[in-house]
Amino acid sequence: MEMGFNVIVEVDEDGYYVASVPQLRGCHTQARSLDDLMERIREAIDLCVQEQGPPVTSTQFLGIQRVTVQL
Repeated sequence: MEMGFNVIVEVDEDGYYVASVPQLRGCHTQARSLDDLMERIREAIDLCVQEQGPPVTSTQFLGIQRVTVQL
């Protein structure tokens, strides 16, 4: 069975790429290159699905909004 997952990719303050999958609790990883990151997040998704089972609900990606607040 094939499933698609939304992956959020960011860059941290040390220059590492960080990926997380909102549909799977605790599913995230990091790497120095995007190629390594994609390989690692596929492995992380596989492990999370094995441990948690497939997500009960599916989400559809809508977009990203950046919000600025005064602190």
